[in-house]
Amino acid sequence: MPKSPNDELRFACQPGCTKCCDMEGFVYLTEEDLKKAAKFLNLPPAEFEQRYVYRTAHQRRLRKPRASQCTFLTAEGCSIHAVKPTQCRLFPFWPHLIESRREWENTAKWCPGIGQGELIQIGTALERAEDMKTAYPNFF
Repeated sequence: MPKSPNDELRFACQPGCTKCCDMEGFVYLTEEDLKKAAKFLNLPPAEFEQRYVYRTAHQRRLRKPRASQCTFLTAEGCSIHAVKPTQCRLFPFWPHLIESRREWENTAKWCPGIGQGELIQIGTALERAEDMKTAYPNFF
């Protein structure tokens, strides 16, 4: 992502911000995400899936309620933050954002955490992006 020593890659979630959670789209789940969330909510995985997951042959994603982007997004933030899905945990270190300066800068227009915090080494950012590719191989 950085093209010269003057380019900086910084990110730190900002207190109270849930803008990334309220963007149009879906939250995809790994099998491990599903199990962790179910355990956190004291539900058997099958019951968690029945209540909250839409599954196809190649993917799992959280069902979207009519009034918001995510069932688990409350006024106080993510109600399953401690076990939030891989996709959520890795934001904004998604491959298309890390690999494109333009995409990173466009995301920074609405994400107040981009440009904040300590400098993140590009190698670390690329490793996180690779984690995203590993978690969701059908997308990359």
